Amino acid sequence: MKKLFLILLLGFCVYAPTALSGPIEQAYEKHQSNVQVQGSGTVTKVLSDDNNGSRHQRFILKLTSGQTLLIAHNIDIAPRIPGLANGDRIDFYGEYEWNSKGGVIHWTHRDPNGKHPGGWLKHRGQTYQ
Repeated sequence: MKKLFLILLLGFCVYAPTALSGPIEQAYEKHQSNVQVQGSGTVTKVLSDDNNGSRHQRFILKLTSGQTLLIAHNIDIAPRIPGLANGDRIDFYGEYEWNSKGGVIHWTHRDPNGKHPGGWLKHRGQTYQ
C-alpha cells in the first residue's frame, strides 16, 4: 500500500507542472497562435527596433517558468518604453504567436480600428498602450 501511495505521489509530482502551467506555456506546448494572454517577466535582452513596415520596440522576456518570449511593441501606435534595461520587470497583455524559441507577444497596444482587443505593457508603474 505504501509503495502504491508513493508511486501515485511521484506521478503527481512529475505531471503536476504541466497541469498547473499557465496559458502561455500551454499555447507554446500545443503550438497555438492568436491567443490573448496576460503575464509578466524579466527583460533579459533589449534588441534593436524592427523598422521594416510598422516600427516595433523589441525585447526578450523570461517568465518565471523559464520560457522566453519576444515582445514586439508597435511604437507607431503606442509610446516606446524609455530606458528599458535588462533586469526590468514587465507586465503585459497581448496576443501570443507560437514559434520554436518560445513565442512572440504582439498587439500590446490599442487597435486604432477597434477590431482587435487592446493590449498593453506596464513598466515601473506606467502603462504603454
